[in-house]
Amino acid sequence: MDGTIARVPLTSNHPLNDGRTAGSAVVRAFSADRPERLPVWFMRQAGRSLPEYRAAREGTGMLEACLRPELASELTLQPVRRHGVDAAIFFSDIVVPLLLAGVDVDIESGVGPVLGAPIRTADDVARLVDAGPLTPAALAPVTGGVELTVAELGRTPLIGFAGAPFTLAAYLVEGRPSRDHLAARTLMHADPATWAALTDWAADVTGAFLRAQVLAGASAVQLFDSWAGALSAADYVAHAAPASARALAQVADLGVKVVHFGTGTEHLLTAMREVGADVVGIDYRTPLDHANRLLGGAVPLQGNLDPALLAAPWDVLEAHVRDVVGRGSWAPAHVVNLGHGVPPGTDPGVLTRVVELVHRLGH
Repeated sequence: MDGTIARVPLTSNHPLNDGRTAGSAVVRAFSADRPERLPVWFMRQAGRSLPEYRAAREGTGMLEACLRPELASELTLQPVRRHGVDAAIFFSDIVVPLLLAGVDVDIESGVGPVLGAPIRTADDVARLVDAGPLTPAALAPVTGGVELTVAELGRTPLIGFAGAPFTLAAYLVEGRPSRDHLAARTLMHADPATWAALTDWAADVTGAFLRAQVLAGASAVQLFDSWAGALSAADYVAHAAPASARALAQVADLGVKVVHFGTGTEHLLTAMREVGADVVGIDYRTPLDHANRLLGGAVPLQGNLDPALLAAPWDVLEAHVRDVVGRGSWAPAHVVNLGHGVPPGTDPGVLTRVVELVHRLGH
C-alpha cells in the first residue's frame, strides 16, 4: 500500500456544495468565521447516556452496530433530535477501519478493543501491507450509513470520524488498551523502520476511512489521537506526526475542514496543528485562552467542558460553561464541546440544557 488514492472532487449535490451546510454555524466556525450563534456538539453524544440509544443497541455488539448502515445512521441522528446540537458525528469506533482492513479485533465489555494477536514484528507488518488497501466494497457499510444520515440531517453538518495512525498503531502493538503504551513506544525506538511501516499503513487506512465519509456527504472530519499525550513532543514529531500528515493528505483535496483532537496534549498542540488540521480540539485540562496563546491566536478551537462537571449542581455547571465560552472568545472561532466524551451515566437533560445555554450565550 503506497497511499495513492483516486482523486474525485465533491459532487454538486454534496451538502457543502448544494447550500445545505456551507453556511452552518459549525462549518463557519471551523473556517475561522465566527457565526452569529455559538455552535456546540459533544464527543460521544451518540452513546449510552441516551435511553433511545440503549434501546436501539440492545442485543447488538458495538462493531456490528457500526457496520449496520441503518442502525449507525439512527444512532448518529438521535442526539441531534434530542439536544438540538449543531453537528452530528458519524457513529463508529476507532477500530472499525482496522476491522474492515482484515485485522482480527473485537471490543470486549469493560476492556475495550482487543486484538487476536498483537502486531510487533516486521513480518507482522508486512502481512498487513500485503493485504492491500481498504476497498470501496469494504467501506460500503460506512458509506451507506453516511449517505442515510446526510439525507436526514438537512442543514445540520455531519462530521466524519477516524482514529489517528499513532493511536491505531498503539492498539495494534499493545493488543489491547494500555496505560503507558510501553510496547508501542519501545517498538518506535527499537525498530523505527518497522514502526514507520506500521504507522504508514495505519495512515492509509485512516485516510481511506475519512475520505469515504467525506465523499458520501460528511462536511468536516475529526481525527482522534486518543493516546498521543503519552508521547514526548520530540517523539510525537518524529514518530507520529508524519503518519497523521499522511492520513490527512488523503482528504486535503476535498476542501473539508479538519479537527485534530487528543487528550493530555497541551505540549503537542502546535505540532498537531501542523500536520494538516484547521481546528484543534482541546481537552479539559488546558484553559482555552492558554491554548489560544500557544497556537498564536490563529487557530479555531473546539472544547473543552470538563465531563465530570456534567454531574455537578446546575449552578456549578453553568458557571463552568460561561467560563469556557468566555475563554474561547479569545480564539478566532470556537465550537463548544467537551474536553473528552460524554460519560455513559450523564443525564441527557443536562446536555440539552447546556446546548440551550451555549446558544443563549453565543448570540
